[in-house]
This record gives sequence, structure tokens and C-alpha cells, in this order.
Amino acid sequence: MRTVYREHLEAFNADLLELCERVQAAMRLASESLLTQSLSKAEEALTAVDGMREISTRCEERSVSLLALESPVASDLRQVLSSIYIVENLSRMAALSMHIATLTRARHPHAVVPEALICYIEEMSRLADAMVEQTRELLLHPDADEAVKLHSIDDGMDDMKAYLLNLVSEPDWTYSTREAVDLAMLVRYYERFADRCVNVGNRIVFLVTGLQPDEYVREGEFDMQAKFREIEARFKNVR
Repeated sequence: MRTVYREHLEAFNADLLELCERVQAAMRLASESLLTQSLSKAEEALTAVDGMREISTRCEERSVSLLALESPVASDLRQVLSSIYIVENLSRMAALSMHIATLTRARHPHAVVPEALICYIEEMSRLADAMVEQTRELLLHPDADEAVKLHSIDDGMDDMKAYLLNLVSEPDWTYSTREAVDLAMLVRYYERFADRCVNVGNRIVFLVTGLQPDEYVREGEFDMQAKFREIEARFKNVR
């Protein structure tokens, strides 16, 4: 029975990785369609999102089977529960990429973002891709320290969001109201995409350590101080 359980768990993990890779591909297509006004890329992104529903459903069914198959030990239970939350976040990330592609398609052949502001969206799309790539690596190689680093990248995304939302609300905004609304929505889509990556990272921290991210960071800081004291004690007679 335990062998069957591990096989189901490994299959579940493989589905998670495939789902993440498809999310990354869909967001890349959506961003490319947005930045180049490509209707074909927008349609590809929407088709890619549609193809993820089967995997999401299969993940949900696997999670129920894993919980019912055998009473899991604490580490296995953390893995199953974390995976359930990760599926939910990846599904929301897919939906956000769909929103970007849908907006691009709705405005075609016109650009969604004014040409002078494209550089800001390029940066947000770059950050989003970096975060989902980091998420993919965490699914392959769970690591609490690497997972916490997603917060730092997310800070950059939050800064971009704050700047652009302030820009569209300024009295001297020189573009149309429609462009202001579209830009505000895009900023929100990318920011929420990044937040979902952080959520996955938080689940990885819990999976690996059994701690919430803020608890893990505090514990790490305490450990670092202990290491400093150890070094001082070891070398106090050297100076």
C-alpha cells in the first residue's frame, strides 16, 4: 500500500510541474501578444490556458485519492495539502495570463499600452517570467531559502505597480481614459500573478520546514546570530 501511495504522490508532483510549465508558457505568449499586438499569440495563449483544465481536474482528483488511500504521516500530509494550495495558485495564474491575452484580443489591431509606456510593461513581464521560473525550480528542488527569495522579486513588481497606478492617476495624464483603465488592469494582472508565485513559495517553505515563512525567516535570523557567536568564540584568542 505504501508503494502505491508513493507512486500516486510522484504522479501528483509530475502534474504540478507540468501545470507550472504550461502556466509559464501561457504567460509568455500572453505577454508577447500584448507587447507586439499579435492576435495569433493571444489566441495561442488562450488555447494553452484551456488545455490546463484537464490537468487541474486530475490534480484535484489525485489529492482526494491520496488523502483517502492511506493515513499519511506528517511530512506526507504537508506535501499533499501544500500541493492542493499550489494547484489553486497555478490555476489562478493561468487565468491571469488569459485576462492579458483577452484584453489584447479585444483591442486588436490597436495597442493596449501606449508606445511610450511599453518599457514598463516589458519590465513587469520580465519579473513575472523570472518569478514563475523560480517557482518551477522550487517544484523540482524544494528549498526554503530559495522560496523566500521570491518576496524580494515581488517587491520589484509592487514598486512597478505603485509607480504606474500613480502615473495613470496624475492630472497631466496625456492618454485616453480607456488607456488608463487598460493599463491599470494590466498592472493588477501582473501584480496578482507575482503574488500567486509568492503564495506557492510560501507553501514550499511550509512543506520543507513545517513553518510559516515569517516564522522561518525569524528562525533563520536567530540561527545566524548563533553562528556569529560561535565564530567569535572560536577566534576570540586569535586577535
